[in-house]
Amino acid sequence: MTLTADEIATQPALWRRAIAAAPAAIPALAAPGESVLVLGCGTSAFVAESFAALREQAGHGVTDGGYASEPRPWRGWDRVIAISRSGTTTEVIDALQRVPTGTVRVLVTGVADSPAAEYADEVLLLDWADERSVVQTRFPTTFLMLARAALGYEVGGIADDLEAALAAPLPVGPEGIDHVVYLGTGWTYGLAQEAALKLRESAQAWSESYPLLDYRHGPLAVARPASLVWMLGAADASLAADIERTGATVVADGSTDPLIGLVQAQRFAVAAALLRGLNPDEPRHLTRSIILG
Repeated sequence: MTLTADEIATQPALWRRAIAAAPAAIPALAAPGESVLVLGCGTSAFVAESFAALREQAGHGVTDGGYASEPRPWRGWDRVIAISRSGTTTEVIDALQRVPTGTVRVLVTGVADSPAAEYADEVLLLDWADERSVVQTRFPTTFLMLARAALGYEVGGIADDLEAALAAPLPVGPEGIDHVVYLGTGWTYGLAQEAALKLRESAQAWSESYPLLDYRHGPLAVARPASLVWMLGAADASLAADIERTGATVVADGSTDPLIGLVQAQRFAVAAALLRGLNPDEPRHLTRSIILG
């Protein structure tokens, strides 16, 4: 069993803890009426996009998500939320330093007293969801569960459903698959991007991600029998039929919570890595945090 797989298996318990902790996180994440910018790098940037869509959809105020490494014209946000598991990511620290005086800066992190915390007015510490593997799995999903609960979404029972999913075989295994596409819509597009990243990191595999209905607009051209197309959240029967005509395999279970779908994608990435003789805990060329000199 790999470290990554072990950490994936802890997520039901962590999600329950996140739901219980949600009321205390409301002031930092869900204060209504504020305009908010959410930033991150890599996995955290995709989580930022998903959180921004969830917050705005819930009616809490204008919320934008983006990359900490991509400066943008200031738009007068009331609050900036930066997500950094390690709290050491150079681009996140630089972004927090650029926030104008008077704007509330929040850091979501897994490490207390990290360098990024020096530039935050508030720290949302999830050290109980931190992980040792370079590849992020439980930290981002736990934050999103916490955020969904804090934003007022109904999340009761999802941890139980995840427990059942983890006890069952994957919907499809990596055997015979050399090309995987993840599709999402709304807040699940961020999940699709994260699922594709997990496969690239862990298994050095060809993976892509697109908004659900945009897949027909070009990317469908490379679908073939060795392709797997996985819809996270909302499924589209017409699109699934178009994909299946290429010979590709489709996973489209709209009844499964999208965050459970992301965990299944994490499991698939670990299985694909092991099938290729790779260690999913030590991705090629990567470290736990990017610290620039």
